[in-house]
Amino acid sequence: MSPSPQADVLAPASGLFADRLRVLVVAAHPDEPDEYVGGTAAKLAQAGHGVKFLSLTNGDAGHRSMPRKALARRRAVEAYAAARELGVQEYEILSAHDGELEASVAMRRKVVARIRRWQADVVVAFHDECPGHLDNRAAGRLVREAVAVVGLANVVPDVPALATPPVCLLMPDHDALAHHRHDVVVDVSSTIEAKLRACAAHASQFLEFAPWQRGLLDQVPPVGDWDRVREFVLEHWSPYLHTQPEMRAAVSAAGLGAVGEFAESFQLAGYGRDTTATEVRALLSRPGIG
Repeated sequence: MSPSPQADVLAPASGLFADRLRVLVVAAHPDEPDEYVGGTAAKLAQAGHGVKFLSLTNGDAGHRSMPRKALARRRAVEAYAAARELGVQEYEILSAHDGELEASVAMRRKVVARIRRWQADVVVAFHDECPGHLDNRAAGRLVREAVAVVGLANVVPDVPALATPPVCLLMPDHDALAHHRHDVVVDVSSTIEAKLRACAAHASQFLEFAPWQRGLLDQVPPVGDWDRVREFVLEHWSPYLHTQPEMRAAVSAAGLGAVGEFAESFQLAGYGRDTTATEVRALLSRPGIG
């Protein structure tokens, strides 16, 4: 679906965006946007806002037995099924090989183009300066560097520059948890079922590859037994599904009351449009669009 540039222009200097937000989540591999931002994405989509997931690699290394081409095709099919569960408008997967993502100028240009074409009000990305998967760190760096030039017309001149940079947030992957700051905590209890079904749609990861890595293959339930699949995912991916103590502490410290059983956490990125945690909370809780 093509974005509508007239309907989705960023609002002027008042600091408020147009009624309909456009959110872009950029990860390194298919399944990561669903796992870390799926609940928030589903809430925004249900309210009528535009959400796009972008994976910078095709995920073709994430299996114990499938060859690259077949796995890349399968992971694309899984991603599109997950998008339907969440109501995400677009799930784009670039062709870079899993395990080989580099923060190159060529890849940065691709990220710049996609931020502009989506007319992103909000961009969610990985941390770029911490230990962990090299693809994830490269993905975080690519977003940071791309956002720095999204307003420069002579950079990627075939795609119109943005008049206003997007608000930029960081999501925590496994290796970034210890480095992540819970600036904004979103209660996703109302959309947890959609998130769980989206994660389960990535069966090559949640029911095959990750269980093999963790020595859990003998515990994987049959794909068709939803109740058992649901409990398996809830148990083994709890840090990215259940509200963690650190999240509750951050919510309490901000004087925001209680948060439900399931939540997602975001850190202000420190680049992009100047913003505050209060403003981001308001953005991510925008009411539905009639």
